[in-house]
Amino acid sequence: MRALACDREYMRDEMGALDGGCVPDWINIKSFNRDSFLKAANGLKSKGLYTVCFEANCPNRYECLSNGNATFMILGNVCTRHCLYCNVRGIDADGSLKIDPDEPRRVAEAVAEMRINHAVVTCVSRDDLEDGGANQFVKTVREIRKRKPGCRIELLVSDFSGNWHALQEVVAAKPDILNHNIETVKRLFRKLRPLADYGRSIQVLKKIKEMDESIITKSGIMVGLGEEIPEIIATMKDLREAGCDMLTIGQYLQPSPRHAAVVKYYSPYEFKSMMRSAYNIGFSYVLSGPLIRSSYHAKTYRCIS
Repeated sequence: MRALACDREYMRDEMGALDGGCVPDWINIKSFNRDSFLKAANGLKSKGLYTVCFEANCPNRYECLSNGNATFMILGNVCTRHCLYCNVRGIDADGSLKIDPDEPRRVAEAVAEMRINHAVVTCVSRDDLEDGGANQFVKTVREIRKRKPGCRIELLVSDFSGNWHALQEVVAAKPDILNHNIETVKRLFRKLRPLADYGRSIQVLKKIKEMDESIITKSGIMVGLGEEIPEIIATMKDLREAGCDMLTIGQYLQPSPRHAAVVKYYSPYEFKSMMRSAYNIGFSYVLSGPLIRSSYHAKTYRCIS
């Protein structure tokens, strides 16, 4: 693994590399402890675990890992979908997709060893599986509860291709928070997420509440892809009508030239305005800012429960 210099100039260069070198001044990676970061990153690597932090090239990975937090990504690191904003590898990059039966145990061991009190687990989309990988989520929840009793568990799930029986299995595992990101507004959805469906994603959140109204639900929106403010507000309203409790709003950053381009950089003031709108619409908890991601500072969400 490349050694990381803990200085602002390096981090500014890293940020520019994410998005063509033209990001505004208010988007900047926070300082971090290099030794703590490398210890956490190497520990995860030694267990053969994937994280969305690295696979999706999250700009917050230095801060989060140096503070002993990570978002675990199960079901491998190859996705069966080709969303135009996502840095995770698509199916054409590797034709062999498998399920690692020992993965849930290793995730739970990492949670215990890192002393994580709020574990976030997400996945790649696995349309090749009948249940979309739901059973792997269930096993991971059970293993975490076995090895780290009292740990809060947040799951960020796919839409399971509309398999509501699979979703029911995950709901029955009783995670503390169940997240499904809408990602973008309805008009741009099919272009950016050609193998997903806006209505189906809204239905995922609605179905969760119908199956178990006690589970806290959450979703996330990326902005900067060409949407208009009224469309963002309309998406917020659709989420709330589906019973979604919590919302994250963050700036899209282009991972590489082959991904969708950034159309607009929203200012910190605009993110605060979107946060106020979300609260007015009825969300219980909202995080909104340039570098906000769906699992960023997730442990702070305990205040709403």
